[in-house]
Amino acid sequence: MSVKVTFLPMRKEITVKQGTTLLQAGRRAGVHIPTRCGGKAGCLMCKVTVQEQERKNLSDPSTAEINKLGTWLNEGTRLACQAVIRDSVVVELPEDKLKAAIRKQLEKQQAERDELW
Repeated sequence: MSVKVTFLPMRKEITVKQGTTLLQAGRRAGVHIPTRCGGKAGCLMCKVTVQEQERKNLSDPSTAEINKLGTWLNEGTRLACQAVIRDSVVVELPEDKLKAAIRKQLEKQQAERDELW
């Protein structure tokens, strides 16, 4: 059975077969999900967030995920390399660190300009 995966914030959608990992779906959709360990739950770089109502649409966390993520699991964080898609799901990727730094700097500059006026 095919299911839809939506990656936020870019709103990229792809249809994949059940049993596909989020990392595989992201690669097929052309969505960059960083990883160094090759999908072995070793690097923690492929963290994504899934809203509470969507969590049932993914496999239960693997032992490796439980050991690596701990309490982050309660906040909806999953490892894309371990989370297997059961049903259609919306996944949020963290903001790229460089883009986040640039955005924060621009916001700071704007706030400083606003103070002058």
